[in-house]
Amino acid sequence: MKKKIAVLIPCYNESKTIEKVVKDYHKVLPDADIYVYDNNSSDGTDKIAEKAGAIIRYEYKQGKGNVIRSMFKDIDADCYLMIDGDDTYPKENAVEMCNLILERKADMVIGDRLSSTYFTENKRPFHNFGNVLVRGLINFLFKSNVRDIMTGYRAFSYDFVKTFPVLSKGFEIETEMTIHALDKNFLLKEIPVEYRDRPAGSVSKLHTFRDGAKVLKTITRLFKEYKPRLFFGLLSLLFFIISMIIGIPVFKEYFDTGLVPRFPSLIFAGFMLVISMLFFTCGIILEVVVKKHRQLFELELIRTKKND
Repeated sequence: MKKKIAVLIPCYNESKTIEKVVKDYHKVLPDADIYVYDNNSSDGTDKIAEKAGAIIRYEYKQGKGNVIRSMFKDIDADCYLMIDGDDTYPKENAVEMCNLILERKADMVIGDRLSSTYFTENKRPFHNFGNVLVRGLINFLFKSNVRDIMTGYRAFSYDFVKTFPVLSKGFEIETEMTIHALDKNFLLKEIPVEYRDRPAGSVSKLHTFRDGAKVLKTITRLFKEYKPRLFFGLLSLLFFIISMIIGIPVFKEYFDTGLVPRFPSLIFAGFMLVISMLFFTCGIILEVVVKKHRQLFELELIRTKKND
């Protein structure tokens, strides 16, 4: 039975580049269905893409995460290739990425820009810094070695797409995908891809500081949700240290003189210690909940495979 490949292109005002992107991927993947999801473009992106041979659909809730949610929900395929409509990713890697999925050698293939030309091609230094920061944080927190966290060039298996709960609304979606794959033990592969900066006249929709703050907020949220014992354990340690710093001098005075002249400090130290114990207890309880959720996820994945 012939395998179905779906090329997914989320778009917002990409009239300068979308025709070339659609035609390029038609050439390298002639049997694939190419979907362009227009996200309230005002420059005729949808008409240009349709003329180039793409299947046009619309997502009216603004944000890349909202677009990906609709794509994953609406489309059934054996392999999903996600690219941006800005012509920054090379078509030459598409076949290799799809084959890794179709041959079941990976559940998610990441087009790794940071190991090739990203830092020389990208002219926005804060974007470079942000990519390195996010990569370092996630690899440290989740004990992984993913080289490019925020790339928009990825291929997915059916199992990944249909079991990935999309919660993010904007550009933080790639970070969420990576953390979900790491936590749920999906098989990841990375291949270096040549990155080229946007052509003249094409404008990035990524706001460096605003969207960067959203990504960091997403990492914090997912760290809390996926690693609650470590997250709340660190908070517990912080409040315990504060309690000791304030409380030890009070106890030292008591043992030296038999008096407690600083009752407010003693009360505050005790309060910090109670908070520390509560955070520690929360971490233990939520870790059990997360472990149970992972078990249920694995059982659901098995049921999904049987139904297929």
